[in-house]
Amino acid sequence: MSSHSARAQPELHDPHKALPASPLEMCLSPWRHRGLVSQMVRREVVGRYKGSMIGLAWSFLNPLLMLAIYTFVFSVVFKARWGVNANEGRVDFAVVLFVGLIVHGLFAECVNRAPTLIVQNTNYVKKVVFPLDILPVVAMGSALFHAIISTLVLLVAIIATGNQLHWEFLLWPVLMLPTALLALGFSWFLSSLGVFIRDVGQITLIFTTALLFLSPVFFPVSSMPEKYQALMNINPLTQAIEQMRGAIIFGRQPQWSGYLVSLGGAALAAWAGFWWFQRTRKGFADVL
Repeated sequence: MSSHSARAQPELHDPHKALPASPLEMCLSPWRHRGLVSQMVRREVVGRYKGSMIGLAWSFLNPLLMLAIYTFVFSVVFKARWGVNANEGRVDFAVVLFVGLIVHGLFAECVNRAPTLIVQNTNYVKKVVFPLDILPVVAMGSALFHAIISTLVLLVAIIATGNQLHWEFLLWPVLMLPTALLALGFSWFLSSLGVFIRDVGQITLIFTTALLFLSPVFFPVSSMPEKYQALMNINPLTQAIEQMRGAIIFGRQPQWSGYLVSLGGAALAAWAGFWWFQRTRKGFADVL
């Protein structure tokens, strides 16, 4: 009887146990739990629009609405121009602007959600054996879904407006990888920090809003005075946006040397965030 009762008990784990935090473990953990990650991403995407009248259509309408607002403000009110061609119109401006919004949107969605990922899932911390480190990966999966939808909208817009579609468009997954890794590193770090410091969520909202206007989303880096261009290039999103825009809109080959440096830095940031998460997660159970 005692043996049967012991087997019937829910499986518990030691929340204070130190867990591996190597770069290899960072890569293997999402792969090891890929089925769970896929299921949770699907549930999160569908759950976000559950109960709404048009459902997943909001994933198309939200970026289009924001794009329309930004395009009106910057191309009509401020009369900003990209210099795409001599007869550049508002649609051309919108297409170029959209590339920057997609890159920033992926990063901002992950960072803004990160501080509450663990706090909102306290049942995973104490009661069951659950790989907490995949929660930021799930958030990344959801953000990537919306980025892909926005990119499909961009593709349709390029074709519909008669602009040339360059083969470099196919490099989108490669060029988005540094941003995804950087966002994942921030997510691991901030999701842990948000357990101990609840004000982090307010700070990230300010940070990502400032980053929107301090990144080359609404303007090219070349339009800034030279003394500020070096500061702009410190922004981790600058190269990602410029490389993506150059490849998709202008058909330019990425600067692979700069890309590899950016990719290496993003991978290091991802591992640093994962290391911090694994080393601090043993304190989650005491706080929550």
